[in-house]
Amino acid sequence: MTIKGKAFIAGVYEHPTRKAEGIPIAQIHAEVARGALDDAGLTLQDVDAYYCAGDAPGLGGLSIAEYLGIQPRHIDTTETGGSSYIVHVNHAAQAIAAGKCKVALITLAGKPRTGGAQPGRAPLAIQPPDAPFEAPFKPSVLNIYAMCARRHMHEFGTTSEQLAWIKVAASEHAQHNPHAMLKSVVTVEEVVNSPLVADPLHRLDCCIISDGGGALVVVAPEIAAQLKRPKVSVMGAGEAIKHNNGGEIDITYSAGRWSSAKAFEEAGVTPDDIKYVSVYDSFTITVLMQLEDLGFCAKGDGGRFVADGNLISGVGKLPFNTDGGGLCNNHPGNRGGMTKVIEAVRQLRGEAHPAVQVSNCDIALAHGTGGFLGTRHGSATLIMERS
Repeated sequence: MTIKGKAFIAGVYEHPTRKAEGIPIAQIHAEVARGALDDAGLTLQDVDAYYCAGDAPGLGGLSIAEYLGIQPRHIDTTETGGSSYIVHVNHAAQAIAAGKCKVALITLAGKPRTGGAQPGRAPLAIQPPDAPFEAPFKPSVLNIYAMCARRHMHEFGTTSEQLAWIKVAASEHAQHNPHAMLKSVVTVEEVVNSPLVADPLHRLDCCIISDGGGALVVVAPEIAAQLKRPKVSVMGAGEAIKHNNGGEIDITYSAGRWSSAKAFEEAGVTPDDIKYVSVYDSFTITVLMQLEDLGFCAKGDGGRFVADGNLISGVGKLPFNTDGGGLCNNHPGNRGGMTKVIEAVRQLRGEAHPAVQVSNCDIALAHGTGGFLGTRHGSATLIMERS
């Protein structure tokens, strides 16, 4: 069964806060849910399916459903870190195509800046099976991604200056976003001269830490036909997991090579057809590796591909993260997949900021990763079309 044309993203909403002092996590879930439903022209009473991940407090989906006052007949709490919400769109489209639901609500909320978990693995009551083998070496988010960057440099000659162009592009876009945490445009020199935090990554190679959240509403075709909002059709999706494979691992590529292959096959398009990409940007190296794995350039050519403004809207060949992304705009709950779908929908609707709106944007791609590129992670790819 294909999901191509079987579901539509009818509503999106990004919480405007980047510092949610005094706002409980559950309230953020409720506020983004209301925002996305209002955007679609629907209400909580229309929702018959609910999707969330590990950011939902208490009993997860059960607790938030009660808090929202909804009675879903289909629920999914798949947890693959930052890629969860792109997986949720895929699963919601599958459920709609199978007749299980008609209006699926997906929410995210996080407060890593003012009281939630900081980036990386929070202390667990029950340790995962990798802990006894890896914990003695003190892994962190920073050094795991730095390891990927250093290996990519060793294998392919990628440079810090090339990585810096990714931050430059994000900053060029963020200056037009009134909600972005970092609105100042930076230069390549400023990125490579910022403090080194984990060789070879500099401070400005890293994403921001923010509170916030977002929500999506995915609906059946008959519901979409009744709504007044521009229609964004789900064309194809894919998801995949990559892990250490008992030590037999190449950290220069991600599971994105598998999730994107499935998404492109189902959508019936190629990377050349994509007008805009939203890519989870926890670090600059994350973006570079994903663009290679998604097929926008050959493995090892990512450094040259992102250089000289090629990712800047109106300047380069492949505009990316026109809201400023996780590098400059927001990174709610350390989970970037949700906001990637939101900005892609804005682009397809023609509702991005005029300074960054991509001309004739009819097909867009959103891609997320969750976990650690250097160890175990999930990837999810979503291709959408303006209908």
